[in-house]
Amino acid sequence: MNTHLLALALLSSATFVGLGFALDDQPRAASADAVARGKYLVTVMGCNDCHTPAILGPDGPEKDMSRMLSGHPAAEPMPPAPQLPAGPWVVTAAGSLTAWSGPWGTSFTANLTPDAKTGLGQWKLEEFIATMRTGRHLGRGRQILPPMPYEQVAALTDEDLGAVFAYLGSIPAISNLVPEPLPPIEQR
Repeated sequence: MNTHLLALALLSSATFVGLGFALDDQPRAASADAVARGKYLVTVMGCNDCHTPAILGPDGPEKDMSRMLSGHPAAEPMPPAPQLPAGPWVVTAAGSLTAWSGPWGTSFTANLTPDAKTGLGQWKLEEFIATMRTGRHLGRGRQILPPMPYEQVAALTDEDLGAVFAYLGSIPAISNLVPEPLPPIEQR
């Protein structure tokens, strides 16, 4: 093997091992630094704004942190979305701020907790990075729909995306099966 390729492979391996993953994608204990960096990124990118259900409090909607990053509540089925408003208004949102309807159809925010059946618990780091880079579920499936700003998230480095993934793997798992997206109203 070329010495430059060997050095690159070792450097890449060391980077991901520090994040809690190796190139063979076997889980490792995530470093405290990676988890802290991931928490910082999740916070400043506003992931809780859509992925943590809101409840109506005395001052208006507030995040229900007992369901942090668990996505649209499965126990709160949504009726069909209303007709899109006319003019420049083209989006409606549920009071939980976890379901959105627009010209793309109806999207429900994903469960980002490490629950093995309903969240990211079975995902591999490479799948998470591919999803964030391509805007496709698992990097190859259906399109990630608005309001997810995957184009902006795609600008993060692999190291930052690895830190986000490490942080998401460190939070409490919440079992919450989010509904599949619905097609646009005119296609129903």
